[in-house]
Amino acid sequence: MITHFDHVTVAVRDLQAAIDFFELLGFAEDKRVVIKDEPFAGYMGVRDIEADHVTLAIPGVTPRFEVQVLHYRTPEAEAMAKNDPRLDKLGFNHICFAVTDAEAMVRHLKDRGVEVRSELKNFHSRQLFFITGPEGITVELAEWIK
Repeated sequence: MITHFDHVTVAVRDLQAAIDFFELLGFAEDKRVVIKDEPFAGYMGVRDIEADHVTLAIPGVTPRFEVQVLHYRTPEAEAMAKNDPRLDKLGFNHICFAVTDAEAMVRHLKDRGVEVRSELKNFHSRQLFFITGPEGITVELAEWIK
C-alpha cells in the first residue's frame, strides 16, 4: 500500500542552477554523491553511467519529501524533444508543492528572477500558481485556504 509521495527526480544540465532554484523554495541539500557503473547502470538501464546525484529535502517536514537532482557526466543526457511550457500535452504534466503563504512566495520568487507563469488562482480550497523550474519543468505551488 502506498503511504505518501517520496521524491521526484529532475535531470539537469546545470547542477548548481537547479540546486539554487529548489533552495529558493525552501529545500536544503541533504546528500551529494556520484553514482557510477553497477549497480546503477543495471538498475537505471543506463550503460556507462556516471552522474552527480544531489538529494534536497525540506528541513523538519514529515513525512519527508525529496527532490533529487541528477546531472549526467556520462553518457550525455538527451534533452526532451522540446521543453514546451504548455500543459495541454500528454505525459508528465507538473509537480505541485504546498506552501504556507502563496502571495509571499510569489513576491520572493519574482524578486529572484524566477518566471511566475500565472496569477494566483483559487481552486479546490487552494491558492495556486505556476512557475518555471530547471530545464523548463512546470512547478505549481499551492496554499491550502483554511
